[in-house]
Amino acid sequence: MRAGYPSVCAVPLRLKEARLGCLNLFMSNPEPLSTADVALAQALADVASIAIVQDQATRDAVIREGRLQHALNSRIAIEQAKGMIAERMRVDMDGAFSRLRAFARNNNRGLTEVAESLVSGSTSIDEIVRPKG
Repeated sequence: MRAGYPSVCAVPLRLKEARLGCLNLFMSNPEPLSTADVALAQALADVASIAIVQDQATRDAVIREGRLQHALNSRIAIEQAKGMIAERMRVDMDGAFSRLRAFARNNNRGLTEVAESLVSGSTSIDEIVRPKG
């Protein structure tokens, strides 16, 4: 009232069964909205609801795409590292993976981290193929 709005109408923001919030209409005249005005306000609220849901879906898709890309990049690095180890040690890919995994565990490092460091050259293949002793 102090701000000059003696009347307000709240219209639900919804999409099917989901309630997202409400659209508040602040009015300078203390009179009720007509049925046509309420229907128009609800139509505006419905469009806003669709925009909110679409925005969230887009954000979710970007997050999901980032996770999938990270998983793909990790898999590529692991496969490259396995190939390097298999060639050096003259073992099959399963044996190479076992050695890579053992090195990661024994050094308290993540598998992808070890694979990426091996492929980039920041970890020597000799560190991985030669057991500590």
